[in-house]
Amino acid sequence: MSAHPGFGAHTDPSFKSQPRSTGEVVRRVGVYLLPYKLMALGTIAFALLSLAAAFTYPKLTQHVIDEVITKKNADSLAPVMGLLIGAFFLRELFTGIRIRLNNELEQKVILDLRRDVYARLQRLPVGWFDQRASGDLMTRVIEDVNAMERLLIDGTEQGTVAILSIVGVLTILFCTNPLLAGVALAPLPILIGGALWYTLTAHKRYRVQRQAASAMNALLMDNLQGIRQIKSFGRERHEDTRFGARAEDLRQGTLTVMRAWAIYSPAMAFASSLGIGLVLWFGGTQVLAGKMTVGELVQFLLYLALFYEPIGRLHGLNQMLQSARAASERVFDIMDATVESRMSNSEGRTSGPAQPTSDSQFAIRNSQLPRGEVRYENVGFQYSADRVVLKAISLHARPGQMTALVGPTGAGKSTLVNLLPAFYQATSGRVFIDGMDTRELPLETLREHISVVAQEPFLFNGTIRENILYGRLDASAADLHAAAKAANCHDFITRLTDGYDARVGERGAKLSVGDKQRVSIARALLKNAPILILDEATASVDTQTEKLIQEALERLMTGRTSFVIAHRLSTIRKADQILVLRHGEIVERGTHDELLATDGLYAKLARIQNTTFIEESFEKLAAN
Repeated sequence: MSAHPGFGAHTDPSFKSQPRSTGEVVRRVGVYLLPYKLMALGTIAFALLSLAAAFTYPKLTQHVIDEVITKKNADSLAPVMGLLIGAFFLRELFTGIRIRLNNELEQKVILDLRRDVYARLQRLPVGWFDQRASGDLMTRVIEDVNAMERLLIDGTEQGTVAILSIVGVLTILFCTNPLLAGVALAPLPILIGGALWYTLTAHKRYRVQRQAASAMNALLMDNLQGIRQIKSFGRERHEDTRFGARAEDLRQGTLTVMRAWAIYSPAMAFASSLGIGLVLWFGGTQVLAGKMTVGELVQFLLYLALFYEPIGRLHGLNQMLQSARAASERVFDIMDATVESRMSNSEGRTSGPAQPTSDSQFAIRNSQLPRGEVRYENVGFQYSADRVVLKAISLHARPGQMTALVGPTGAGKSTLVNLLPAFYQATSGRVFIDGMDTRELPLETLREHISVVAQEPFLFNGTIRENILYGRLDASAADLHAAAKAANCHDFITRLTDGYDARVGERGAKLSVGDKQRVSIARALLKNAPILILDEATASVDTQTEKLIQEALERLMTGRTSFVIAHRLSTIRKADQILVLRHGEIVERGTHDELLATDGLYAKLARIQNTTFIEESFEKLAAN
């Protein structure tokens, strides 16, 4: 999913965010408010109540100046100030309730957004992840979703309240003094022009910033996963330089956004101040001419402040909108990606409950499981028109048979077995299980009956118990221990301080390669699928561990239709059929003895090596 830590993490160029209109972004994000519309309306209602309480302040101030101070009416000062303090109290009370509702709404929406994006990621085909950097995807799920949520919650509430506030204040201003209201609107063309400039130019800046953040996060995740390689090659300074370059790109992208905002925000604030200055100028002349009182002018200025404050808030929301628009495009790239076909709605295991079994025999225990007969008929696969991987592959694996795949690197062995659980879709031909075309089976059903043991076992950052139970979540303790014993890992697990509850670390870092492999075999045993794909992994372990793994693999393959990508002759000697692949084609097939008798490519391989790796021997043959 991400590149080697020595070379950086690059995403597929085709994975660039597609430009989307502001209307589309708002419409699609707004869907997430529908389940909580009452809560959203409540938030807006309390914001308006808080605003209404604030609207009383200018009128009460005018009354204090004209009726109390000017007329020296001391008796009415206390009641008016009581009303003013009460208005302030109500404003803050309604604001507190609004914040509480807003926070609740915010967390509900962000949970829905994030779960939807993650669920979509889980349903995308394996090939989709091949050219995507993990850190980039994490940025989209975490940071970009947060930016979308801010648009949805803050934009909805603050935008609605700001617009209603502007309309309400304008109404009051024109009813109070139409001439001064007209003067107050004089800077409006400047405000509109500035908003248009920022809106039309900001999106590109924010997009560059989001891409720079993703690139930095992708490199960071890649390097954290490859920290042992970095240290073993002494490349700390090299990685410091590379990370510094990514961080510098993000700094420059952020500064570009900030420079524009540093021009836009003060310019809009100056335009607002200009309006207040003009009102004070013309209003002052009216006071001097006796056409209005000092209290009326102060009241008008206070209302004018309530007019320009939401305008400033809209400028901030405009900035938020542009940031959210760039983030939304990146999230929608995930949401709009084509999911794997044939996803069913079934839940749980289709094989039904299993009965405890002994550790020595882990045979198929449910009569409803398929027999495991596999046929490939003229199957071809290509990643692109100029990259053909498999050509007219035909094979037949009977139930319980072991099929070994051998051949040089790049011959198509892994691709061939990856077509069986539909990690990739064949571009031609058909794959059958028990006579059923796999294209007609729901993917959950298909994969439920196939176990995969990879050459490099992956363990989740949890306990050993959790990792083994991943094979069957509802397994009993007896089944768990039986699987561990059959995989030859029960003894080493019980020697650990926390036993089955010992944590394995990220990617199983706290366990040895052999221990991780045996835990992954136990997981496959617990799943108890009738079809097994095995990328044999015993080359990098000591002889004793290899023996334990081989014993576990033999138990795992018992009674199962197995496809083994073989790396040692000792493994494939026992295979029911051996398929020799070269350049995406099966060039030889038969048992070990039959292929030796034909004196072909496999026979030459056998003469070259007895204990070395098969792929190395193929390379030697190619070199000769």
